[in-house]
Amino acid sequence: MSNIDLTTPIELLRPPRVVFGAGTAAEAGRWVSERGFTRVLVVADAFNAARVELLGLGGGVTIFADIKPEPDVPNLEALLAVAEQAEPQVVIGFGGGSAMDLAKLAAVLPGSGQTIHEVVGPEKVAAKRAALVQVPTTAGTGSEVGTRALVTDPATMNKLAVQSVHTLADIAVIDPDLTLSVPSAVTAATGVDALAHCVEAYTNRKAHPLIDLYALEGIRLVGRFLPRAIADGGDREARAGLSLASFYGGVCLGPVNTAGGHAVAYPLGTRHHIAHGAANALIFPHVLAFNAPAAPEKTAAVLEALGLPPSSDPAAVLEAAHGWCLRLGCTMRLSEFGVPESDLPRMAEEAHAIRRLLDNNPRDLGREDILAIYRAAA
Repeated sequence: MSNIDLTTPIELLRPPRVVFGAGTAAEAGRWVSERGFTRVLVVADAFNAARVELLGLGGGVTIFADIKPEPDVPNLEALLAVAEQAEPQVVIGFGGGSAMDLAKLAAVLPGSGQTIHEVVGPEKVAAKRAALVQVPTTAGTGSEVGTRALVTDPATMNKLAVQSVHTLADIAVIDPDLTLSVPSAVTAATGVDALAHCVEAYTNRKAHPLIDLYALEGIRLVGRFLPRAIADGGDREARAGLSLASFYGGVCLGPVNTAGGHAVAYPLGTRHHIAHGAANALIFPHVLAFNAPAAPEKTAAVLEALGLPPSSDPAAVLEAAHGWCLRLGCTMRLSEFGVPESDLPRMAEEAHAIRRLLDNNPRDLGREDILAIYRAAA
């Protein structure tokens, strides 16, 4: 990779207000109350819908609690129908990346005259129509700080990606205590997702020193705290460290974004409904090793930040990263998820078409390369 020209313009976006710390969830309700909002729409999964009281909200709350793990267009349309009826002044995303992504769209689409298909791509959203509060309950996606929202189109089995400054939260409230109940397997998968955000930004063709700071520290935090959080879900320091790593990963996504790893992982979710974090954990070591020849120094730095022997040799990188994920308890074989060998070529075609991510990859990742990764992971 060539040296970065420090004169290259870059824009670092994040919510204008960020509250971080154990026991801060009720700051969401305080922020809503201070602004006199009386019509509130909370977008949550069923588990978090049952603990909305932690947000400290007053009356006038509508709760949409039918979030799918990999939300699709019908799921979004059901939410938008509720939002049209509720006419919220503020939308609160309360959950993982799926809830927060749909909350972004619920804050901009109802009453806009725009459909989801009309706003796919960069900066096509006309305006923000409701204030937006994001309260993550997992440490993985970093969606609370991002401007992208993704939903699956069941007609094409592809992710529809919306990017807009209007989907940026007005406030993000990051309370690590909300993640204490996350099971160890989900903790592992979401933690590696946060790691992948940082690594893919750090080794990206668009990598920039302004973002490298967040990316490398996010990697260090995951390396230090993810094994601890898996071993003891009640380790509050570890949970806080992972929540911070997830936030840093989200910061990386705005100006730089992810690359080949996420592109290769997406068909696992869209075609086989594998949770996003689990898909990224399975793919992560393979793409890190594939990219090593194009980013040798940064690859070695990634391994070192994880507490692994630094190397840029692809075989050694794969062995180290794969073993690290295995020790976390991640599922590392496609066959264990029931993905048939016969579907791998079609998955490779779909992944290869995701140019918005593959064009960021430090090394050209062809269809046959992707297929080889799937087969190695089968």
